[in-house]
Amino acid sequence: MSGTAMSLTAAESGFVVLLLSVSVVQGLNDWGVTYTSTGICALKGSTVDISCTYRYPSRMTDRDTTVEETFWFIHSQGEEPVDLRTRSEYSGRVQYICGNNNCTLRIIDLRESDSAEYKFRFITNQPGGEYTGLPGVTLSVTGFQVLINRSEPCKTTTCTWSDLRCHSSCRLPDQTSYIWYKNEHKITDKTSSDYYFYFYPDDSFSCAVEGYENFPSPPVCGHGQSCNRVTYTDRSICAFKSSSINISINSYKDAGGSKFWFNPKRSSHWKYYYQPEDLSEDSQYAGRVRVFKTERGRSTLRITDLRESDSAQYHFKFTAGPFEWRRSLPGTTLTVTDPDLQVQVIRSSTGPKLICHSSCLTDRASFVWYKNEKKMREETSPSYKGYVGPADRYSCSYESFRSLPVYAPVVPSVLMSHPGDIFKNNSVTLTCSSDANPAVKYTWYKRNQTLLTKEPQLVFRSIQSSDSGEYYCTAENELGRRTSIYVFVDVKYGPKTSSVSVSPSGEIVEGSSVSLTCSSDANPAATYTWYKESKILHRGPEDIYYFTSISPEDSGEYHCKSENEYNQINSSSVSIDVQYPPRVPSVSVSPSGEIVEGSSVNLTCSSDANPAANYTWYKEDEDSPKASGQIFTITDFRPEHSGNYYCEAQNRRGRHNSTLHLIVVAGAWKSIVAVTVPVILLAIALISVFLWIIKKRASEQPHGAGETSDSSERIQPAELQDDFQYASVRFCQNPGDPIYYNIRPVQPQRYKEEEDMVEYAAVTFNSANTAQRPRGHEAVEDPAALYSTVNKTPQKCGKRNL
Repeated sequence: MSGTAMSLTAAESGFVVLLLSVSVVQGLNDWGVTYTSTGICALKGSTVDISCTYRYPSRMTDRDTTVEETFWFIHSQGEEPVDLRTRSEYSGRVQYICGNNNCTLRIIDLRESDSAEYKFRFITNQPGGEYTGLPGVTLSVTGFQVLINRSEPCKTTTCTWSDLRCHSSCRLPDQTSYIWYKNEHKITDKTSSDYYFYFYPDDSFSCAVEGYENFPSPPVCGHGQSCNRVTYTDRSICAFKSSSINISINSYKDAGGSKFWFNPKRSSHWKYYYQPEDLSEDSQYAGRVRVFKTERGRSTLRITDLRESDSAQYHFKFTAGPFEWRRSLPGTTLTVTDPDLQVQVIRSSTGPKLICHSSCLTDRASFVWYKNEKKMREETSPSYKGYVGPADRYSCSYESFRSLPVYAPVVPSVLMSHPGDIFKNNSVTLTCSSDANPAVKYTWYKRNQTLLTKEPQLVFRSIQSSDSGEYYCTAENELGRRTSIYVFVDVKYGPKTSSVSVSPSGEIVEGSSVSLTCSSDANPAATYTWYKESKILHRGPEDIYYFTSISPEDSGEYHCKSENEYNQINSSSVSIDVQYPPRVPSVSVSPSGEIVEGSSVNLTCSSDANPAANYTWYKEDEDSPKASGQIFTITDFRPEHSGNYYCEAQNRRGRHNSTLHLIVVAGAWKSIVAVTVPVILLAIALISVFLWIIKKRASEQPHGAGETSDSSERIQPAELQDDFQYASVRFCQNPGDPIYYNIRPVQPQRYKEEEDMVEYAAVTFNSANTAQRPRGHEAVEDPAALYSTVNKTPQKCGKRNL
């Protein structure tokens, strides 16, 4: 196995020099990134932390701002920013430590190729809400190097004094204390960066900075390239329990002496604690250790079936005559851990990226990829190179260790905590769950509303009727997003309020369509009972009561009752007032008898109407109204007041009128008629009877042939008819017709021939004042016509012929 990593202890002791320890703020308005420093220099093999803080507007475009993605990257000209974790050369060596608007990039086992400018970028949920901090942080990775300046050339066995310098491309503080090593032995009295040595041709030298002894420079020969030295391939290695590991050195001077690998932690088992013993002879490693020797001074230690107790620092020792390579300089540190192989999913602008990740392994390890349990033979790097489909499952393996598969969420399921009916103030919890890897993030929504919470559970501690509705959740990870079915939360409750509204809301006119609506909030839906005053009109599920053609009889107070199985409640009343035009007016005269000249007369008009009618009195053939109001009073009634009067009843819905005929009668004529008419009628009756008797007797006496009557004693029928008048007395009243108080002439009757000889007495009354005649009767009348006005309250209508 090959691969390097550092424990936290090693990381904390890593060599880091801040080239410029000044905070750098970059941003505009509410957006910005602040870097801790602009430049960092670090030693190869160590660990470095690059940190920043960032800011953004808390709210934009009517919604809160949330950060959806943060990452570090190395910008290349003309390329989109790519998350550093997706680059195979950083696999297993990069970690983000982010939170509370700050983010730290940690790189372990630094290499000189890691030298670059690092930038931080964050992406929000706002349109165009992406930001990159510019300029970034420049990281320089370097190692120490021993430079030799010889004053004289070396002779056969010895060299004169030489000037050695411990060099680094990083500028170190002036007070830095250096440590020098000769043939791996520490020279304790040398602390400056320059050192003058007197050495032999086989001697080697290295240096380090005090406090960071684990990162010394590679040994350098004092003369030529052949000297006593050991260079380890890896300073640190991490491996899984039960796996195998190779620890190698790439050069040493093989002078035929003893050479072996040892573990200083096992010194308590050595014969002499200061004298290392061969690891292959240690009982703890029995059957698990092999050493492979190669040409040119290379040696590899293989340990199989690793255990946690194998975690230690391993050294290589060799001797060449009196020379012995000891253990003052560090060897290779091995860390054995439980397997933690996993597929890391990283978002990117081109879709999800997969990295075979372990806290132990780096990109130097060889991996195998699987898609839906099928081995992808061509994939051996930590990064998966193919397209990542949302419906597929991916895993990776190292040696015999296999990661769990990663896959997008399955359709989430929703569980409701409250069984049965839900009532107001109950506690209800909705739980969203889905199977996915990496772990999902849950979000709860109510239909047609914004998100409610980003938690797996949606909790109603005291649920209300307003919480009724459809809910759903989403499950999302870096590979995809799925949505649950809708779950209906139905909060039961009785009617809380009840009210009645009228449509149309303005004035209601007779014959129009009107509806009453009962409004009530209830679950389950209420049934409704409609009332007019206390009378039930209708009961049922309908919340609207209709009048297709409303009438005045529908006016009144209405209310409704809303009820379900949990409660019932009555609404307040609403009044309906149906408006209509005036009906045909009713007119009357007071006093109701004959109208005597000079008397006072009240004409009254009344009509049913809503709103109440206004009344106007008119006289026929006159343009201007006579009066307004329900009663029209004529205080001194005179003949010119006779005629047709009509009353008009009017409101804003319409109008109607009725006519009244008035005739005035003189006061003296009325008295005479009242006394004489009965007498005259009686006299006429008596004379008629007398004449009939005389005629009867005369007809019984014989007459001679040819005897003729005296013409002077005979009354011819024609003559009798010319002089004889009949009086028709009529007394009646019809409230619907114009009112007349008069006696009208009647045409004479014709009798049979045998009655031609009957004599009739005619009584003639002539009016002395024609002006007292009713209007409309101005035509010339027969002087023998009889008019008799009867002042009597009419009760029935009858006629007598005289």
